[in-house]
Amino acid sequence: MDKTELLAAINLLAQRADHAPEDLHEIHFKVKELIDEIKATGMPPPDDLVELESDLAKRIDEGGA
Repeated sequence: MDKTELLAAINLLAQRADHAPEDLHEIHFKVKELIDEIKATGMPPPDDLVELESDLAKRIDEGGA
């Protein structure tokens, strides 16, 4: 996945998190998959993506899903 595709995927997931809170578990899972895919290339995941994953985890823990 190139940088443009990665940014598009991140933007789509962030928008879905805002507009479809009932899908938070699925969105969180996909964000974690993106992070794992980036790590598998030997690159560190972008801070924004890690922050999004953390925010989603908190929302899920707070009963937002």
